[in-house]
Amino acid sequence: MRIDARERLRVVAGATAGLLLTALLTELLSRHAPGVPWLVAPLGASAVLVFGVPASPLAQPWAVVMGNTASALVGVACVHLFGGVPELAAAVAVGTSIGVMFLLRCLHPPGGAAALLMVLAGVRDWEFALDPVLLNSLLMVAAGMVYNSMTGRRYPHPQVAAPPTPAATARPGPGAAPAFSGADLETVLAHYNQVIDVPEDDLRAIVDQAGLLAARRRLTTLRCADVMSRDVKVVEWGTPLQEAWMLLREHHVKALPVVDRARRVVGIVTLADFMRGAALDVHAEWPARLRRLLQPTPSTRSDKAEVVGQIMSRQVRVASADRPLADLVPMFAATGHHHIPIVGDEARLVGILTQSDLVAALARVDGL
Repeated sequence: MRIDARERLRVVAGATAGLLLTALLTELLSRHAPGVPWLVAPLGASAVLVFGVPASPLAQPWAVVMGNTASALVGVACVHLFGGVPELAAAVAVGTSIGVMFLLRCLHPPGGAAALLMVLAGVRDWEFALDPVLLNSLLMVAAGMVYNSMTGRRYPHPQVAAPPTPAATARPGPGAAPAFSGADLETVLAHYNQVIDVPEDDLRAIVDQAGLLAARRRLTTLRCADVMSRDVKVVEWGTPLQEAWMLLREHHVKALPVVDRARRVVGIVTLADFMRGAALDVHAEWPARLRRLLQPTPSTRSDKAEVVGQIMSRQVRVASADRPLADLVPMFAATGHHHIPIVGDEARLVGILTQSDLVAALARVDGL
């Protein structure tokens, strides 16, 4: 069991305190006759469940109280019916108690022991199922509620089905585990068709967390070179503005790295740079201003920008091809970057990473 020493101590202390409290209060409240047990042995197994696995469906108050009590009644009935053949009475008592617990939705393993105890002890008094079995079970549950709450464990742990996931929100976010609805989980569990000693909400949370860790691990193994666009359209410092604009329009891109003759990045020109160059923040006659910016000036002197180097952004963030993709996610998410040139050996341009490339990579990580 992969739990730390603190949790083990919590369980041991809880079971000890819970059983002690149950024994003391039963001794005070019980009206048992002399020589009649006032504490039943199956309660020890109930304590393991209530304090050791308080989230388990088998440890919930209804399961503990009704599982033990109904099984004790079944055991007493089998003593009356098959008392002359104790072997038959024992087998029928345990089997029937399991069936009754399934029927009442209160499956509790110590219930089988409670039924067997009635047969082995030859109990014929129906009140024994109420005092001490029912009384013991109620006190144990009360102790579990108090102790588990004090030590940070939810008890009772309601078995609430997850709400259906709307189609519009079923898609997971970047890096998240693949989403599934409560109905999906119920379908799988129905097909599995076995008792699982984990509540459905905890099972869903465990699967979600495992999927999230797996997605993060896969994301850290991806490098920029794995997802970048390699067919990069580039311009140089002296590329005419009209030529650069046509490249943006023809190839449906929003940025062009500016490189020198050694293919090292010296800047980047984007649609925003063209907008600033044409003062497009002033809406009046902006088509005319854009045409004027793009139109080459025939004379040797000009009062406007003529080449890419005059409007490009010189402060460019670049990343190496072998850099983990996960390092660049915050850059796209928080700093407003839309395009990051990727460089290889000797800082030469080998590709470009766009928001679209990042989204596609995250989608593959998430298994969409």
